[in-house]
Amino acid sequence: MFNLKKKSFKKFDFILFFTTIALCIYGLILIKSATLSYGNYYKYLKSQSIAIVLGVIAIFILVLMDYQFLGKLYIPIYIISNFLLIAVLLWGFGEDTWGSRSWLSVGGIIFQPSEFVKIGLIISLSKFIDNNKETINEPFTLFKILAFAGFPILLIWRQPDAGTSIVFAFFIALMLFIAGLDWRYVGYAFGAVLVALPVLWLKLKPYQKDRIFDFLQPERNPTGTNYQAIQGKIAIGSGKVFGRGLYHGVQTQYNYIPEKQTDFIFAVLVEELGFMGGMLLLGMYFILINRLIKIARNSSDLFGSLMVVGISAMLVFHIWENIGMTMGLMPITGIPLPFLSHGGTFLLINMVGIGIALSVGMNREGLNF
Repeated sequence: MFNLKKKSFKKFDFILFFTTIALCIYGLILIKSATLSYGNYYKYLKSQSIAIVLGVIAIFILVLMDYQFLGKLYIPIYIISNFLLIAVLLWGFGEDTWGSRSWLSVGGIIFQPSEFVKIGLIISLSKFIDNNKETINEPFTLFKILAFAGFPILLIWRQPDAGTSIVFAFFIALMLFIAGLDWRYVGYAFGAVLVALPVLWLKLKPYQKDRIFDFLQPERNPTGTNYQAIQGKIAIGSGKVFGRGLYHGVQTQYNYIPEKQTDFIFAVLVEELGFMGGMLLLGMYFILINRLIKIARNSSDLFGSLMVVGISAMLVFHIWENIGMTMGLMPITGIPLPFLSHGGTFLLINMVGIGIALSVGMNREGLNF
């Protein structure tokens, strides 16, 4: 499990590590601003800080660990992941408050199992694909892989959590493509999605349909279902180049923005720190994703490469969807922003993903700066 002799610490990606820490600190600053008007901002900072500390510990444990050990446990990881999702359907809560039954409470600790399952499925699917890489384009093998990956997505869709289901579908598709999936299957998949769209539409909840209608008609229902989107765009537009100043955002400090410490924290950022603050964030994200791509490209084996690809795709989708929905360029889905949005489970899982990537990087062939 731990084999320090095989670890070359000269290959530790300090740029990736310190970029992650910088993003976490940036997030703490913004969470304080977003919750300052609540009067108990320290509660949010405390929980986020605990998640950061646990995340750093997890990173160093994973760096010292031989990541191949995770591959040996891919079946138990897969089983536990699905058990958590089944437990959510049986004993979960949140449907009345957040629109989906996506949370569990164990010993007073509330968490969202689908966040753990993201990493769990990335690990287990990477190993499953690696075990079948020679025959991945054979119909029976591909069916096995899709069934393996599709079962947890079906459980998440049943919560219902369409946004998270799409995240899973995105990183699974990219992992398969990188593993060498034939282009004809990509065409088949695209055609199947088009055929299934009417059925998927009928399965959507009323609030999910409202989000799509609100996206297509930005001025629709400004005091109801479209209120959050409109207030977010007002906040972003009022930030201009340098922002209104930290802790001085009108939309933020007067609580016009719902879920401002989680889903809409990017609106807080741009209102108070302006275009320059937003570009700073995008610059750090660019560095982060670029380092992950380099690790994936230089990995010594397909298993490690696919894990990093899956982690990268997960983060990219979250960044793209969250910033897009905040700016009115994507429908609102409740997707948080990596390392910035408040949420201990989400932050911890993102840092675990970085730890896995760093561990893979320690075993790669070379590091190109």
